[in-house]
Amino acid sequence: MNDLNIQGSQSTPHINSDSGQGLLSMQGDSYPENSFEFFGPVIAWIETYLRDSQAPLRLELRLVYMNTSSVKAMMDIFDLLEEAHGQGRQVSVDWFYDPRNERVLDLADEFREDCTFPFLIAPDSPFK
Repeated sequence: MNDLNIQGSQSTPHINSDSGQGLLSMQGDSYPENSFEFFGPVIAWIETYLRDSQAPLRLELRLVYMNTSSVKAMMDIFDLLEEAHGQGRQVSVDWFYDPRNERVLDLADEFREDCTFPFLIAPDSPFK
């Protein structure tokens, strides 16, 4: 399975996957011109991973800002994880946020309300 290594930009997050570790990470701002196009390979990677592997999948997020279309793409990702969880798959989200940014905390909390899989929201360490 091919892993993702999408370099971040001013308007897009850095996205990295490690199928061997069962990890998908996203870090940075997310307001791409076309969220559907940008997140398409990410959604495809998740679908392939969940189809081809029975290993756990952990999504690690360090997102700072998300526009409306990025929020929609993230909802699609969480729907995939929720469906997999409902089928007995071990999936989880760890969302780390800057404690000075309460909007991101509120957004993560809103997402968590709709999920039944393990969903950690924690302040990010400044020493990472």
